Amino acid sequence: MQDETKMQVLLVTGMSGSGKSSVMDVLEDIGYYCIDNLPPQLIERFVKICRESENHLQKLAIAADLRSGDMFGNAYAEFVALKKHENLEVKVLYIEAEDEVIINRYKETRRKHPLDEQFGGCLHNAIAYEREQLLPIKGMADYYIETSYISVSQLKKQIREIFLDNTTDFLSIKVTSFGFKYGVSTESDLVFDVRCLPNPYYIESLRAHTGCEACVQDYVMSFEQSRVLMQKIEDLLDFLIPLYIQEGKSRLVIAFGCTGGKHRSITFTEKIGDYLIAKGMHVIKQHRDIGKDRL
Repeated sequence: MQDETKMQVLLVTGMSGSGKSSVMDVLEDIGYYCIDNLPPQLIERFVKICRESENHLQKLAIAADLRSGDMFGNAYAEFVALKKHENLEVKVLYIEAEDEVIINRYKETRRKHPLDEQFGGCLHNAIAYEREQLLPIKGMADYYIETSYISVSQLKKQIREIFLDNTTDFLSIKVTSFGFKYGVSTESDLVFDVRCLPNPYYIESLRAHTGCEACVQDYVMSFEQSRVLMQKIEDLLDFLIPLYIQEGKSRLVIAFGCTGGKHRSITFTEKIGDYLIAKGMHVIKQHRDIGKDRL
């Protein structure tokens, strides 16, 4: 049965060189299905396909601008028609920048403006024409961002603040365990070596169990040094994670390593993962070497 929940459709447009590509990147990171440079005449048809798909997409971002050439001429009418759909929640995001800023950006990147050939390489004329064509859509925008004097990270921060109910949702955290005997986890941003803690492997009744089980966790955390280390790691993450979010980092991998990747590292992965989940973070827990050398 077709889900009647309103699909969120965000139409992203604005001046070439204003930062729309960076906007689309962050929208994709926060869960939008993104498509760039779609001719306005195809938007309604594409939205229909997405609504009828088995994936039941709920958040769709479409960038449309003068790169589509003459096909962009009827964009205003297409945007207005799409906004009238009862089963869609359609918003328009307009990205803007000053002429000289746009010119400098094109000089720095050495890319051509979409209207470069039409105006014989005169960037000033191309920009003036583009502004004129976009004026009606600018007037209907639900969101407006001026990027002339903000950094890319500041732009991305604004997008997260506008389109995320909880900005911590932007950062995906993977907490993983591994065994040093099988090699260090090379994908990790933060690696903690917990081989300094007492090893359940040497307790015969615990050897066949893993850190996913209470008996192993209780043993590992029964030692003061384990509890102190856990507290210090929690304090460190409480300090670092807001900084990562502010900087615009979208993925963080935290790894815990012990000798075989079965007991101590899994215990810390489980407990730190649960700690971050309780704080509202989007967390995936993984145990890389849990199935190796099973007894």
